[in-house]
Amino acid sequence: MSVEHFDVLVVGAGLSGIGAGYHLKTRCPERSLAIFEARESIGGTWDLFRYPGVRSDSDMFTLGYAFRPWKAGKAIADGASILDYIRDTARAFGIDRHIRFGHRILSVAWSSPRALWQLQVEVGGELRGFTCNFLYLCSGYYRYDAGYLPAFPGIERFQGRLVHPQQWPQDLDYKGKHIVVVGSGATAVTLVPNLAGEAAHVTMLQRSPSYVLSLPDADALADALRRLLPEKLAHRLVRAKNVLLSLFMYRLCRHRPALAKRLIRGGMRRHLGEDFPLDPHFAPSYQPWDQRLCLVPNGDLFRALRQGSASIVTDHIQGFGENSVRLASGQELAADILVAATGLELVPCGGIRFEVDGRPVAVGDTYSYKGLMMSGLPNAAVCVGYTHASWTLRADLASLHVCRLLRYMRRKGYSHCVAQVEDPAMQREPLLDLQAGYILRAAHLFSKQGPGKPWRQKQNYLGDLLDLKYGRLEHPSLKFHRATPVGQALHPGT
Repeated sequence: MSVEHFDVLVVGAGLSGIGAGYHLKTRCPERSLAIFEARESIGGTWDLFRYPGVRSDSDMFTLGYAFRPWKAGKAIADGASILDYIRDTARAFGIDRHIRFGHRILSVAWSSPRALWQLQVEVGGELRGFTCNFLYLCSGYYRYDAGYLPAFPGIERFQGRLVHPQQWPQDLDYKGKHIVVVGSGATAVTLVPNLAGEAAHVTMLQRSPSYVLSLPDADALADALRRLLPEKLAHRLVRAKNVLLSLFMYRLCRHRPALAKRLIRGGMRRHLGEDFPLDPHFAPSYQPWDQRLCLVPNGDLFRALRQGSASIVTDHIQGFGENSVRLASGQELAADILVAATGLELVPCGGIRFEVDGRPVAVGDTYSYKGLMMSGLPNAAVCVGYTHASWTLRADLASLHVCRLLRYMRRKGYSHCVAQVEDPAMQREPLLDLQAGYILRAAHLFSKQGPGKPWRQKQNYLGDLLDLKYGRLEHPSLKFHRATPVGQALHPGT
């Protein structure tokens, strides 16, 4: 049986994968392209999460694509609108015609003599083989089939309903119920005000607090510019403005943390009023941007707390009653429904197993070259966005760099390239530099950073723009090779 071959294979049909498809079709139209999606629909995160109020936690002028202006009124958008935007983009540019749904890649094996990847793919419960010359992983960084659920002590006594936001049941009736949301991150601060409108009461139970910022869900400057200027120009100007603002905020937090903390606390105080105790509920023990800042549009969380439809408790779970949560302080919280907004379970590269010329390669043993390629894995790139700004800003640059690399290899007659570490004792640091629990639990599974270029991933869009879009492709740590791949796919041609 013949094995189907593609020049470039993209893994994942979410926000990053659809963006990658656009850039590859536009800049490398001579390449045969396929996008393998393990699930049965486009959208990735935005198709998976269906909990009440699910929305972006950054503005859509930067989370959206540079090549397709965001036209909706709200800059902080709901999940359904984002999903429509991704699907419309895939249809508008014909990217959807390249997607193979229900294709879950289990393992990939690189052959240097043939200069290709051999893939084992589960399709409809059966294993099928494929090959490709270049593998571009846009599958995100967490498990889609399960979220992280801690071992709650005594949870077997609880007779209410336990729900994880990643598997939100569409038939869940929470009207008039007492709900305890466990967590303090982006999901928790989104759920609490959205559940509070119909529930009898919602309690946000956190072990440790987060920094929370309120921003309007509409961008007044964007609305004005869209009325006055051509659509694409207005989009570029608003996008540039938001990029600069996010860079300023991040640098302020890292270089002047005391000032940033005062500003953030001042904003929370204005929304909550003088009588609400910021300590301990909004007094994190870490500095701003050691973990992600939480964004609440129009202060909806603060409004729910101020009105009394929701409350916040900072404590530890000691046990459960049939319809309650017992805390270390002795307090007991009524709970018909327990929502475990306790984070993600991370997995690199969709859990794919890698092999190079018969030798297994663990992702956690590799170094990240320019935050894009994994050392020792030829013709493979992984799309990693920003942790301190909109994911898509870096995802776009990563895809542009992959296209530049493919075109360079074709011009020079190279079949493959591989990033190689010259110093085996090079310093190793986690790739994702946030101190959040879900990242720390899985740091050993992901590629590592080195002490400096090109083995260190920047958190600076302007620096990445210069490097990934315009910088030199040649580097002593990036080795180029010639071979005879299937169909001469990466050789010069007409």
